[in-house]
Amino acid sequence: MQISHTLTGVTLKAEAQDVADAAALSEEHAASERTLAKVFRRILPFIFACYVISYLDRTNVGFAALTMNHDLGLTAEQFGWGAGLFFIGYFIFEIPSNLIMQKVGARVWIARIMITWGVFSMLTAFVVGPKSFAAARFMLGVAEAGFTPGIYLYFTHWFPGKWRAKVTAAFLVGIPVANMIGSPVSGALLQLGGMHGLHSWQWLLLIEGVPAVILGIACLFVLADRPEKAKWLSDEEKAILARRLAAEQKGIATKHGAKLRDAMTNWRVFVLAFVNFCGIVGSIGVGLWMPQIIKQFGVSHAVVGGLTAVPYAIGAVVMLLWARLANRASNRIPYVAGALVIAAVALTASVMTEVPALKLVALCFTVSGILAFQATYWAIPSSFLTGRAAAGGLALIVSVGNLGGFVGPSMIGVIKQMSNGFTAPLMAVSAVLLVGAATIAWLGDPGADTEETVAGH
Repeated sequence: MQISHTLTGVTLKAEAQDVADAAALSEEHAASERTLAKVFRRILPFIFACYVISYLDRTNVGFAALTMNHDLGLTAEQFGWGAGLFFIGYFIFEIPSNLIMQKVGARVWIARIMITWGVFSMLTAFVVGPKSFAAARFMLGVAEAGFTPGIYLYFTHWFPGKWRAKVTAAFLVGIPVANMIGSPVSGALLQLGGMHGLHSWQWLLLIEGVPAVILGIACLFVLADRPEKAKWLSDEEKAILARRLAAEQKGIATKHGAKLRDAMTNWRVFVLAFVNFCGIVGSIGVGLWMPQIIKQFGVSHAVVGGLTAVPYAIGAVVMLLWARLANRASNRIPYVAGALVIAAVALTASVMTEVPALKLVALCFTVSGILAFQATYWAIPSSFLTGRAAAGGLALIVSVGNLGGFVGPSMIGVIKQMSNGFTAPLMAVSAVLLVGAATIAWLGDPGADTEETVAGH
């Protein structure tokens, strides 16, 4: 009887301890959620503004082309080739740039990236022909290399799991916002005509390159490399966030490794890079050529700017809703693949009609699908990459993917010049999007089992 009472007492104490531990874990989690909300409000608006400017500077040449191509004597093939060379420079220097950032910190390196790309964006205003245009675009890519994967890497230093998916989706809204702001502004600048011996497209490139330099300087004062260096977090907040991030990163490292070679020898990284390549063929290919597609409606430059903004305004709403649905689902892959299928079907539909209103509606679905893909895709690689594996792996995915930024515009330019129209080139882009959808559906989610393990702990 005495033994029975003793065992009962031990059991009750153990149960009480379990309840206390569960309560402590619950409070720890709640405190970390409050801290993460504070971090989100503090750093995301600034990074978002930087991304808006980066996307504007890489795509505003699509508007400049409306008058620049005539002034410089650029053919469709030369423009597509030159515009796409941006991504060759980006590809070559992407991984080295991200590894340097991992070593020296985001604050200094992102500032360097933004200042140099702002300068090269402005220098593009002084190109005189196809060769100098191609060289300027290549150097702009070299200057900006590492920015996007650097931001994704930066997020892994601050946000765990599903918070990272939420932050990435909010960050990527910068793509449609850049087009919503930049399209009307670019159209209006072209409408003004030249001043002081410079053409309107030159003023467009000069004016839109200045914000990158200003924000680059601001990086040195606004960003903190990691939570432990953030003066606006209390010691308790830093400790809570560090424990949560360490637990997640330990789970990822145990399952997939954290060294650079773990990413470079993981075949899933290369498959994801190919899927990103397919998405960017559509994103940049359609984005750079859309002003010229809409110009065929027979409208002014200012109206082209307004109409080009419409698909991106709609896409901004769709991508956030799509990302929210995907983030709540147990399997996000159908949302990633489905977005590419929608974009491909809509792009095909856009060339099946000559009615401007219907063509614009189809382009709205195309852009929405591409943006929805980007908003859901990036939660996948960050779910199984950490440490130097994340630095190298994310850079590899972005750099190989960004080759699509070369292939898309140049492929459209070559096929357009051969076929004398947009039907064949846009059908080719649609096929690439479908290949990307099939590939990600086949791969599945490499990080699903890791997320379940971390959540279980």
